[in-house]
Amino acid sequence: MLATDPGASIASIAAEAGVDRRTVYRRFASREELLAAIYESRLTAIEHAIDDARLREAPVAVALHRYVENIITVNRTWPVDLTRMLADATIQARRDTSVREVDTFLQRATDEGLLRPHLPQGWASALLPQLVHLASHQQAHLSPGQAADVVVDTYLHGISTPQPAPRPQGPAKAGRRPDVRDQFA
Repeated sequence: MLATDPGASIASIAAEAGVDRRTVYRRFASREELLAAIYESRLTAIEHAIDDARLREAPVAVALHRYVENIITVNRTWPVDLTRMLADATIQARRDTSVREVDTFLQRATDEGLLRPHLPQGWASALLPQLVHLASHQQAHLSPGQAADVVVDTYLHGISTPQPAPRPQGPAKAGRRPDVRDQFA
């Protein structure tokens, strides 16, 4: 509910959950406390997703796919407004730690030749979450694994079709000037 309406009231959240609002207030003293618990749960899920991906020890391509699949699951399970979530300094610090962990992994992926070196600073780490976000929310018909397949393939290979290697050109036929047909010989 909060993903579609960040201003949803405790009463409407309780009604959607099928409980009385007093039940919600017994657990959470305020709307802010409820939001903090949601943000905490999302962040904990992100940390578990990173740990499960084994970014430091798994083969890079395997770790990348596992990370993307896990984060798509987190995004679909906890679709909350990240701007509000990151307003909390403690949450921001924990998130920054997770971001550094992923950035270290992406540097490893570059060092091991999976990602191109010499891209603009921060390009790889800015592009990946955008692709994950698109797959999480605009490709909801795909399972997290299928969505991860699309994201990883797009991230590593782009969206162009592979171009065949040019065929070597033979000498032009005697008495004829080379023309465009020679390109397709």
